[in-house]
Amino acid sequence: MRWTHLKIPTAAAATLLFFLPVAPCNAGWIDHDTPDESLTTESHFPDDNRHYELVFSDEFEQDGRTFEDGADPRWTAIDKNDYTNEALHYYRPENVKTTNGVLNITTILKSNKYKAFDEKKLTFFADSKHIQSGMVQGWNKFCMVGGIIEFSAKLPGDPKTGGLWPALWMLGNLARGTYVGSSNYIWPYSYDKCDERNRHSQRISACSKVGHYGLDPGVGRGSPEIDVLEAMMGSDEKLPSTNITRPYFSTSLQIAPGLEKNRPNLGKLPKKGYWYEGLEYGNKTQLNPFFYGVTLIHEPKQFTYQSDAISANTHVTEDFFEKHHKYRIEWEPPNDDGTEGYLKWYLDGEFLYGIRGENLKISGTLIPREPMYLLMNTAVASSWGFPKPCPEGCDCKCFKCGDPDCTCGLPDGFCENFPASFEIDYVRAYQAVNESKHFLGCSTELMPTGRFIEGHKKDYMDAVNGQKEPLLPIQNGGSYCDTSAECGFPSKGDCSSSKRCVCNDGYTGPRCLSPAGFDDIPRPESMEHIEVDMIMMSPVFSALAFFAAVAFVLFVSFAALRKRRQLENYEQLLTEKPTNLFKDEEPSAIDGNGSYQQSGGLNPMASNDQKTVTYCMIDGRLLDEQ
Repeated sequence: MRWTHLKIPTAAAATLLFFLPVAPCNAGWIDHDTPDESLTTESHFPDDNRHYELVFSDEFEQDGRTFEDGADPRWTAIDKNDYTNEALHYYRPENVKTTNGVLNITTILKSNKYKAFDEKKLTFFADSKHIQSGMVQGWNKFCMVGGIIEFSAKLPGDPKTGGLWPALWMLGNLARGTYVGSSNYIWPYSYDKCDERNRHSQRISACSKVGHYGLDPGVGRGSPEIDVLEAMMGSDEKLPSTNITRPYFSTSLQIAPGLEKNRPNLGKLPKKGYWYEGLEYGNKTQLNPFFYGVTLIHEPKQFTYQSDAISANTHVTEDFFEKHHKYRIEWEPPNDDGTEGYLKWYLDGEFLYGIRGENLKISGTLIPREPMYLLMNTAVASSWGFPKPCPEGCDCKCFKCGDPDCTCGLPDGFCENFPASFEIDYVRAYQAVNESKHFLGCSTELMPTGRFIEGHKKDYMDAVNGQKEPLLPIQNGGSYCDTSAECGFPSKGDCSSSKRCVCNDGYTGPRCLSPAGFDDIPRPESMEHIEVDMIMMSPVFSALAFFAAVAFVLFVSFAALRKRRQLENYEQLLTEKPTNLFKDEEPSAIDGNGSYQQSGGLNPMASNDQKTVTYCMIDGRLLDEQ
């Protein structure tokens, strides 16, 4: 036997790959600097005896890494305004870099002007924000379904001063964090039932009988959110309905659709039978009574929906702002029928909080099974740690340090809390060996996202401010250099005679400082031509594959020739110009002079810039029922 290297068209390749063994996706995302003792781990959950192996890591050991679009295979530091959660900050890539062996997200006082949109007047206007911060996200780069994720992090700022909002979290790949066009009717759905009450508000509904963009018909999809850490700082006075005092951090699952009736009031405990029950709490953790989810209001009314936040709080001490601590989530996806699965949160190895699939029966939602990516950021928002209600005599319409008219609504000591650095020492992800429910990839055969994102890519980028593609290709070297050390010499790269960085194998980025990262198995939508390499096939098998391909080509050619002859015979009958049988009809929209009106009123999920009308004839039985 010998190794055979073939280039095979998509259909044939898919057939071959069905029969051939595939190597696990567990090498392309591992950082070379990860210690050997961290290549495996065990679950903290006593009932889980599986062996876990490392599938992703970033140790941030190399100083000087930057994360602007196109600079790093794992992360993108976004460059845009944040429209969510009453945000007061503007995200800039320069606020995220590696220093002293950690990822440093720095929040500073700095003004940024940007183009904002007035939803009432439907016009753009110039606006500004006076706080600059950073967010890195792995959207459409590294994603996983199931496993263990662990962050080692040190919290930013003064623990007794409110206003900063550091977060470590995960989001389904169908929505991109802060890009609200991508999250509308997608976030945070984790629901796979056909329900008439939700079919309009869930963009990818199980009620759909036709699958588009590579999505399976009859399968509900969305972008649930898992919050590993959201820290709340501030004074330590007694808070209502809980023994937890600030500073604390929240661990949450955010899902939709949420419960619509008899919802708990903020600051109060839910009534028995009207909220999720059977949740597991550690010795230092209690239910979070300050956040139960949000109502996402849309017009018309049937597009409005409720989300739920199933959340718990844990008090932390000043030590968490001085040293790194380990924040871990263990995630077991549900079975194929949507049952079971769980989420369990840990702090420095100690159990905090747990949600099991059966706890979600009250809403019919699922433990997440979407490909999810990682995010790290520090936000600043008037909805988080700011005085509520607004202090007397203050309108709380502006929040700017140094402006006497805008400081009355700020937390005590807020302006003295900058710059503030959120440090992440490492990020590591593990999956259980030979576990069929654990897999990698942002667009997989079971949970595709690629074609949907490509078909709606304007929702995933900031086109108003000049972004032309959601993500730029990763730059491999090419940055100007004076010395080889600037390019990570000797292990990572070198400075060429033309004063440009040239990367060694295993490293990438403009200055070759980032460890390479890639999926070991290509995404389904990228398999137009697959090079089947390193597959052991005998000469007999290769010959059979060759003759099968030849037979297929001959069959298609014969069918095409037969069809062509039928058309030629038909065209011979049309020797004269056909008579117009419909002289009284108005011009069709197809010729560009007419118009086409959608029936049923405005569809808020339709793109506002859609100009093309496609006419097609299909079997009416395939249409979604309205």
